[in-house]
Amino acid sequence: MNGRRRASGTQRVLAILDCFCADRPTLALSEISRLAGLPLTTTHRQVGELARWGALERDHDGRYRIGLRLWEVGALAPRSIGLREAALPFLEDLYEVTHENVQIAVLDGPDVVYVERISGRQAVHIVSRPGSRLPAHATGVGLVLLAHATSDEIDAVLAGPLKRYTEHTITDPTRLRRAMAEVRRTGYAISDRQIETVSVSVAAPVYDSTRTVVAALSIVVAAKAGHARRYVPAVLAAARGISRHLGAGRENIAAVD
Repeated sequence: MNGRRRASGTQRVLAILDCFCADRPTLALSEISRLAGLPLTTTHRQVGELARWGALERDHDGRYRIGLRLWEVGALAPRSIGLREAALPFLEDLYEVTHENVQIAVLDGPDVVYVERISGRQAVHIVSRPGSRLPAHATGVGLVLLAHATSDEIDAVLAGPLKRYTEHTITDPTRLRRAMAEVRRTGYAISDRQIETVSVSVAAPVYDSTRTVVAALSIVVAAKAGHARRYVPAVLAAARGISRHLGAGRENIAAVD
């Protein structure tokens, strides 16, 4: 009985936190109640507890947003700690050379989650940010990560809904398989206007000491004919630098590229 009550309480908390997303960064109590499918009194009690702990913060106008305490806990995720520390110097170098958007992401089910991003004021607009996620099939980093995923992981993504963002988004499973094969052949991916028509991304894999692809690095630039390919050598060099820092020797990277 108690176990069931605790599980129910956990589900309520998760339902409340799941109401927040990039499109809904702040919510009123009544909105949280409606989105979570919970009574207003229950929502009020749970939100109060979350706010006292620091998982939620209340604005001056009474609306709620995700709190810093939750961000601090999330930053402890094993895949983000060592990866971010290893990648940041190389991301900074790549940004200094190009002054374009640079980012690194990991695969999480059918999505990619962005671990870090550096963006300049003059760079093209992008929708990703640290901690955000996008469908893997529509991004450069996602194509790289899917190309090196297991057969079961690939099949699961291709069997699910493949959202179309622009007329250039690849939503046909056969075309996606060809795109992944091309990534494995060349060692990099170019995602052409798949998320937004104004941008193109160039992505490359990041390996660890076991020759496993653990992340993907990308640069996002303005969509111009042939413009993106000039960044391929720099992106590959940065990805290999991170890989070596994670323990992948030159011979390991060469063996799997």
